[in-house]
Amino acid sequence: MDLPVNEENLQQILDKLSEDETSIKKNLDTILARQCHVEAKLQNIGKVLPNVIVIRTEGEKFRDMIARTNELAENVSAKVRQLDLARSRVCECQNRVNDILDLQLCSEGVATALHNENYEQGAAHVHRYLAMDQQLLERTAEDVSGDHTSISSSLVTLQQAAMQLRAVVTHKFDEAVKSEDLASVERFFKIFPLLGMHLEGLKKFCSYLCTKLHETAQKNLEVALEVKSNDKRAAVIFADTMTLLFEGIARIVEVHQPIIETYYGPGRLLMTISILQKECDRQVKKIITVFTKHRNISKNVQMINEYSRKVPSPERIDPKELDLLLGEITIMHSRAELYVRFLRRRVKNDIEISTTDETQCAELLNEFEAMVNNSELAHGMQELLGAYLALERYFLEESVNKALGMDALDPDQQTSSMIDDVFFIVQKCVRRAMSSWSVDGVCAVVNMACGILEGEFANRLRNRLRQGYPAGYLDLAQAYNALQTSIQHGRLQTSDTEYARLMFLAYLNNTDVSTEYVETLCKSLSMEIDATFPNMQKKDRGKIDSCLSSLKGVILIFRGVIDYGLEQLRVSAVKPRVTPWVDAFLSIDHHINEDELLRYETDEPFVQTLVTNLDGLLQGFKGSLTTSNYDALIGLLTAEVTARLEKVVLKSTFNRAGGLILDKEIRSLASYLAAATSWSVRDKFARLTQIATILSIEKVEELADYCGADAIAWRLTPSEVRRIASLRIDFRPEDIKRLKL
Repeated sequence: MDLPVNEENLQQILDKLSEDETSIKKNLDTILARQCHVEAKLQNIGKVLPNVIVIRTEGEKFRDMIARTNELAENVSAKVRQLDLARSRVCECQNRVNDILDLQLCSEGVATALHNENYEQGAAHVHRYLAMDQQLLERTAEDVSGDHTSISSSLVTLQQAAMQLRAVVTHKFDEAVKSEDLASVERFFKIFPLLGMHLEGLKKFCSYLCTKLHETAQKNLEVALEVKSNDKRAAVIFADTMTLLFEGIARIVEVHQPIIETYYGPGRLLMTISILQKECDRQVKKIITVFTKHRNISKNVQMINEYSRKVPSPERIDPKELDLLLGEITIMHSRAELYVRFLRRRVKNDIEISTTDETQCAELLNEFEAMVNNSELAHGMQELLGAYLALERYFLEESVNKALGMDALDPDQQTSSMIDDVFFIVQKCVRRAMSSWSVDGVCAVVNMACGILEGEFANRLRNRLRQGYPAGYLDLAQAYNALQTSIQHGRLQTSDTEYARLMFLAYLNNTDVSTEYVETLCKSLSMEIDATFPNMQKKDRGKIDSCLSSLKGVILIFRGVIDYGLEQLRVSAVKPRVTPWVDAFLSIDHHINEDELLRYETDEPFVQTLVTNLDGLLQGFKGSLTTSNYDALIGLLTAEVTARLEKVVLKSTFNRAGGLILDKEIRSLASYLAAATSWSVRDKFARLTQIATILSIEKVEELADYCGADAIAWRLTPSEVRRIASLRIDFRPEDIKRLKL
């Protein structure tokens, strides 16, 4: 209590003490109230206490037992370790004893085998000796004092025997090679790995195979040079020679790979192929050199380069003469690619069998790819590909130019002769490039084709269409008759009007058919590329996609030419005829009474005349245009008719009956044109239909329902609606102005 004790504070102190006393009393009452509960707990504890003593006693027993068990386990483990050490020493001792016994047997056996010239048996003894631990044998000789001399002498004997046997086997192998004894060659080839001479054996055997390969290739090349020009294989004889070389190497790999794997182990094929490839490179280089000289490749390429530079030359190559030569080059290139694919597949399988390390596997595959890419075969094929592309470009350009120069029109055909000729040549060149199995070659030829089609060919089409469709009153039926008459009388000239019309339409069709041909070529080429190059790399895929996109660009250029030609046709043949036919609408009175309306229900003079005229115009073109061009012409005609009709309608005035007649006429015209084509023309009549709707309503207030804010696909603006509504003589201007549109 913080209050000082004095008379003034006595009462406060008393009150505070009373409060504390009351609080303490309550706490004591609470504690006393729990007395029974506490006593019950104490009784329970008293009952459990004997059990706790028993548990403690048992726990101490378990502790002692675990301690004794642990001590026993440690003793047993020590004994086991001692036994294991003893066992390992016994095994080592057994191995030493076995090695000593084998050493003595091998020492005696190798001497006997050498004496009897049983080289396989001697090599087996040496192989067993080489499999022993040399250091362990030397320690054994030092440990065994009694047999030290015999062990050392056995070691010396086997070492000398190994050296002697290696020399003998090498000598015998060389003699077998000189005598061309294939059985002996294979016999001693199998002995090399037993003597630890894996690399030497492979190198010698592959050198022998290269010698045989060289002899065979030389004979094949000599035979090729002796082939007469009238022989059926004369045009591809060098491709056949190269094919025989590749087939010979493939046969060597197929025959000898199992032997190499059996006696030398897997993973040796890469080294074998590397050695064989060097001889292949030498032979390929010879074949290409002879081929280039015999076929005058360099001379032809030089003449083509001079021709492309416009250098005057007395000689000029006929493209037909290059056809067979180009085919032979593509065969050579495809055979080389097939050969490389064969090697790649074999090497990959051999590497995957020999190692499970992915990193090492990738390194070995990269080593193979580097070997192939840096080989003379790859360089030679690259040179051939360069010559092929130069010759192919000349063949393509000259053949296309010749086809363009020989272009002729058959009156019974919709297209001229050049269209099939040009695309036959283009397709032939692209297919030939595909047969070379070269992605670069395919891309180059496709790019050449794109350049020709979008350049010279497209310009030829555009220039002819630029001359326009000759105007006049001569229709197409008369044009055909006049053309045939001119042919019969031998007085046909390129300036004849009817001939110019037919050529215009033919070239318009040429462009349309060209678009279809390029689309077909693009689709088929894409599928063939996927089939020919199934495991294409990302870089090559990018090249192919770029070429295919170039072909699609050619399609866009052709479509632009078609649009240009159709515009020429519209200006020359459509608009001059449609304008007076539609303008006849202005000469008709559109303020019609009820009697005239009934007569118009059965007789529509304006639209019937217009449909007759349009049908006559279209019939003249129907047989002369392709389906696509004819549909495009109808679309063009529809646009011209609707645009002109809209203008003349806006120059006229109507009552409601006149508006109803106009609505019926527009529907009849739309039905006729829709039936004439597979394309939809309803969209082009949308504005006219809405104009007719405005002119045929009964009350001006109805316009709000047709062209209000909720109107769907309404093509007319509010100002146009008011202008059209003002054409109705029975609508008051103030009512039209009050419309909320």
